[in-house]
Amino acid sequence: MARVYTEADAPLAPLLNRTVAIIGYGSQGHAQAQNLRDSGVSVVIGARQGLSWERAQADGFEVCSVAEAVQRAEVLMLLVNDEHQPTLYAEQIAPHLRTGHALGFAHGFNIHFGQIIPPEEVDVFMVSPKAVGPQLRRLYLQGHGAPCLIAVHQDFTGEAKSIALAYARALGGTRAGVYETTFKEECEADLFGEQAVLCGGVPALIRAAFETLVEAGYAPEVAYFECLHELKLITDLIYESGIRGMLFAISDTAQYGAMTRGPRLIDDHVRQTLRTILGEIQRGEFAREWILENRAGRPVFHALERAAVEHPIEQVGETVRSRMVKV
Repeated sequence: MARVYTEADAPLAPLLNRTVAIIGYGSQGHAQAQNLRDSGVSVVIGARQGLSWERAQADGFEVCSVAEAVQRAEVLMLLVNDEHQPTLYAEQIAPHLRTGHALGFAHGFNIHFGQIIPPEEVDVFMVSPKAVGPQLRRLYLQGHGAPCLIAVHQDFTGEAKSIALAYARALGGTRAGVYETTFKEECEADLFGEQAVLCGGVPALIRAAFETLVEAGYAPEVAYFECLHELKLITDLIYESGIRGMLFAISDTAQYGAMTRGPRLIDDHVRQTLRTILGEIQRGEFAREWILENRAGRPVFHALERAAVEHPIEQVGETVRSRMVKV
């Protein structure tokens, strides 16, 4: 079981005498910077000239180049996309690192798979909020928080864990619970969850079920409602009450169908495929594949992206959603 930390375990003091440089002002950078500032932490933004720079300035932050932000701060949080981090680190961060710097990540990919290898004389930690940026910010403003994972890869100063806990608290994470993990565990579990369930498995199942109904002669709009639209109702119930709570909330007909047909879908063949996917992640095969894909200009990525956009469920969904009242 992972250890859970709350407000009492995470004083802000380790951050209050330090400047934090948020590197990248996208979805997570935007939310984390504002939560840190509202918690009393000194923040500077490291960004490229352009939209992110202008947005950070409009939000009242001092913005400078990444290199200057590294020089000015004691704690660095790298929040650009995984595939851009190694080059950015090598060119604009590594040359300016000082002994005792604390280098933070929100995901373990580049440290775990050796794409970034920091010098021994810096702390390396992770704080991974379990929320997208807008939700992280919204929960903080509501007086709540998103759960966070923390991990320490290098503890040169002896303060890496204290800094990680303080950072998680400043985001609002200790209001919901901060869970201790490792870079390896977070990285591999995160990739697996994305591929097997959240972003890979569920959308693939939706498309396959939609295709099955349409091929059998059902109206595409009906198939869309039954296989995609109503998914939000079920995921909201699962989010609020777990799978058991969801089953209690639906009709007995739906519950019986779920309990008898669900295991037929997720059979031994599917379970073996899940083990295979996890093995590819654990052995670094997926990481190597993704790194090479980026170096080659993303030919497979772009082809699959086009196919997803052109799937009939997208055209049907766009029409259906255009008629719905936005709330």
